[in-house]
Amino acid sequence: MADDLIARVVLRLAGGPPRAVALSLGVDAFPIAVLFGPSGAGKSTLLRCIAGLERPAAGVVRWRDRAWFGAATWVPPQDRDVGFVAQQGALFPHLDVADNVAFGLAALGPAERARRVAEVLDRFDLGGLRRRAPATLSGGERQRVALARAVARRPSLLLLDEPFSALDHPARSALRADLRRWVRALGLPTLLVTHDPAEAMAVGDTLAVLDAGQVRQTGPVGAVFERPCDAATARILGVDTLVAATVLRAGAGTAVVRAGDGELTVSAPEGLAGRVRVCVRAEDVTLRAGNLGAEGNGAPGRVLRVDDEGAFAVVSLDCGFPLVARLPRRALRALGLAAGDAVFAAIDPSAAWAVADG
Repeated sequence: MADDLIARVVLRLAGGPPRAVALSLGVDAFPIAVLFGPSGAGKSTLLRCIAGLERPAAGVVRWRDRAWFGAATWVPPQDRDVGFVAQQGALFPHLDVADNVAFGLAALGPAERARRVAEVLDRFDLGGLRRRAPATLSGGERQRVALARAVARRPSLLLLDEPFSALDHPARSALRADLRRWVRALGLPTLLVTHDPAEAMAVGDTLAVLDAGQVRQTGPVGAVFERPCDAATARILGVDTLVAATVLRAGAGTAVVRAGDGELTVSAPEGLAGRVRVCVRAEDVTLRAGNLGAEGNGAPGRVLRVDDEGAFAVVSLDCGFPLVARLPRRALRALGLAAGDAVFAAIDPSAAWAVADG
């Protein structure tokens, strides 16, 4: 089966040479595919090329059976059948909520346009705001209107460029949940750009990791976050610790590695050997105070620093290799840990993942 979305383009990036990007997503990548990566990776530029808001230097953009860009093809953005929402929503300040939603529906007759606006306002819980001006709305309400306006045209593809990044945490969380519900109810394929791991996990079905114009890994969101394909991708995905280690022996899906002065059992892809990096997320490390002789998978160590993060505390450790643990403050108080204390850091073998070094 052919991919639904193909974007193989040469991007013009500010301050650097042209950069080639090849993104392909099949029908199983949707309803919500997430393009994830650090700032400057080329995510927004690629999204704008798909939308037709920027013209690539070369390449091809195709959505399902339609070519939007190629050597002899250029379909302008208004003819691409896409909805596009940027970080700030870009509402028209002189139009009220209902008129903003109706803006892209000029081709419809008055009765059908009014019916469509009413339907979308109701779906996006905006009926009570229909005569409000954008300046009187909260940030979350403005983005809700921007989403409603994009969806009102019934596009075949919805493109979202970090639409929640300017919102406070409660508004961001609420809109993420609503977006997932709306997209599923509408059956609307959506491509979301973000650099926020929590957002990608909360909203997405498929994750494509982009770095310096290169798509490093694509797959189900949970699988990619839990099993990055290499050390560079693990860093992009926010893995807290990458332990330098050497494979001593390997079996089916596991490996025993030497890390520092001890051994660890970890999950590993088939055939991994030699120098590796073990990916360990801080929340998957359990600490036992003063238990230097503890049995189990892990390593003895000493507390270097404890950083308060509100509901959680981050404990930096020296276990013969640097290691980070994140635990609830209540657990930290129960352990009574402070800098200099001896601990045993237990690591769940199923949660630690070895990848090739480099």
